[in-house]
Amino acid sequence: MLRRTGIIGTLIGLLALLLWAPAATAVAAPVASASGCGVLASGGSAAAERAIAAACAQVDAGTWYTWGGGHGAQPGATYGQVDPTDPASEHDPERLGFDCSGLVRYAYAQAAGSDILNGDAGQQYYTVRAAARFTAAQGAAPLLPGDLLAYGTSADLHHIAIYLGAGKMVEAKQSGTHLMVSDVRLGGDYFGAVRVNTGAVTGHVFKTWGTDVWTKQAPSVSAGRVYAFPGPTTIRVECQKHAEVVTSDGYTNDAWAYLPDYRAWMTNIYIQGPAWLDGVPTCP
Repeated sequence: MLRRTGIIGTLIGLLALLLWAPAATAVAAPVASASGCGVLASGGSAAAERAIAAACAQVDAGTWYTWGGGHGAQPGATYGQVDPTDPASEHDPERLGFDCSGLVRYAYAQAAGSDILNGDAGQQYYTVRAAARFTAAQGAAPLLPGDLLAYGTSADLHHIAIYLGAGKMVEAKQSGTHLMVSDVRLGGDYFGAVRVNTGAVTGHVFKTWGTDVWTKQAPSVSAGRVYAFPGPTTIRVECQKHAEVVTSDGYTNDAWAYLPDYRAWMTNIYIQGPAWLDGVPTCP
């Protein structure tokens, strides 16, 4: 009887351990708030998840969309402006909030601890901090939580949002609405997506000068336009080559730089530095 009692006690003890011990190999399920905002798929970086958490906190707080909101001296909600093309924006100057790029700027500043995506939707999509880029034709298959989805054309990207996973995104959509979770829109003017690198920027990094300086589809003044830098912009140069001679703003140069983040060319005249950029290889 003593031996049987000891065996029974051991079995009871083992059963208790199995019932109460934490499952070390269990994978946490994606968690969303009551608004449905949160990381809805696995695979995103820790920084991307922090960006989502920051954006979703604003959704849960009922923060407004405001035209021009979020573009103050520091990342964060600001009073908006009246959009002359949108009557719904008449109350934006009375509301603290974000526009689409203001929200992205704030979310990734919270994630990275610095203001790494200051600018409009175009500047954010073409950031030198791109870890990966995806075209519209690739759809949602390669996307991970935290990726930025851009809408418009190469020359005019007018909207940007943060992917959550499971076909959802968080966005500041339009005046008269609060920040929201939406279904990802892959049709219409969906342009593509970019994955943000919150670490060190790699490659040959320079800064442009001038305003409204166009990049080109080929190293020629007559080539199709891709994107215009609204002002001095940090860029990454992959290579350079001698091509069409350009004379502008008192300078003449035949050197052109290829910008991989834009898939475009620009004359070296508008890149700060010598006429032939130091340390940058010649394009094949």
